[in-house]
Amino acid sequence: MKLKVSVPILIDFIAILAGFALLIWSADLFVIGASATARNLGVSPLIIGLTIVGFGTSAPEMLVASIAAYGGNPGLAIGNAIGSNITNIALVLGVTAIIVPLTVHSSILKREYPLLIAATLLAVVLMATDNALDTMDGILMITLLFALMSWIVYQALQQRKCATDDKCEIDPLSSEFDQEIPDNIPMKKAIWLLLAGIALLLFSSKILVWGAINIATAFGVSDLIIGLTIVAIGTSLPELAASIMSARKGEHDIALGNVIGSNMFNTLGVLGIAALINPAELADGVLSRDLPLMVTLTVIMFIMAFGRRNNVGEITRVEGSILLTIFIAYEVVLYFSATA
Repeated sequence: MKLKVSVPILIDFIAILAGFALLIWSADLFVIGASATARNLGVSPLIIGLTIVGFGTSAPEMLVASIAAYGGNPGLAIGNAIGSNITNIALVLGVTAIIVPLTVHSSILKREYPLLIAATLLAVVLMATDNALDTMDGILMITLLFALMSWIVYQALQQRKCATDDKCEIDPLSSEFDQEIPDNIPMKKAIWLLLAGIALLLFSSKILVWGAINIATAFGVSDLIIGLTIVAIGTSLPELAASIMSARKGEHDIALGNVIGSNMFNTLGVLGIAALINPAELADGVLSRDLPLMVTLTVIMFIMAFGRRNNVGEITRVEGSILLTIFIAYEVVLYFSATA
């Protein structure tokens, strides 16, 4: 691995670290501002949690992928999407379950999970068919994302009707979101937080992509590997922080819902946007190494969280340790792939 210094390496690393820090902060501002705005407009907390919060935690991946693809680095965009999905399950859920074993009660998440499986398999089929992400793939993915979001909103509206029906059981996820969504932020402040979050997301994404591309060039590493590792881990930090905080508060369904929602947005939204902006062939290793692991981890998550015979799923500390071990092993494989 040759070192080809195009710009001072230290500046590039500072740009990446600053980009990550601003991404986490701006994503938080965006979620708070958008959630408060929606709540002030009378939108139910469950709808806000399943849509706005899910989109907000994936906003870093979407903007990074958009800027990377537009700048002629589709490998970074694809690697970010796939790597973030792997990181969300293996690292985020793994670390969260080690800290606080997760107990899952939500029937909504159990209905969302098959949709995630379907979206994951669709993405694999589309990419494996011609070893590429083309414009038609992007159109199909974005269309399906909007369809799934519509279905999720419909399910949330059905839950809202339960509030006036004594015979209807309120999903635990609904009450957890009700406690988390801010309800005391004035509309003017909420809008300012929303706009500030969007502006900072754009700025931080640009400097992060700039630094990541320079690092890849300097060390002779493919932008796919950079997307799968440094960028994927960095853009998954909001999910890690949100999941750990939710689990420590006893909101286990939100912790798992963050991962399921984020992975759905990554699979259909991030990959779809990258395909629309810059259709490209897949780099070596995506079909043989990265996509199989993403599918395998998605299935493992189902077995751990929903595959029990009773109505309550659980991800134990042992299972969290297994997920974290898989993540570490994958990063080691990527390291040797980059240095080969």
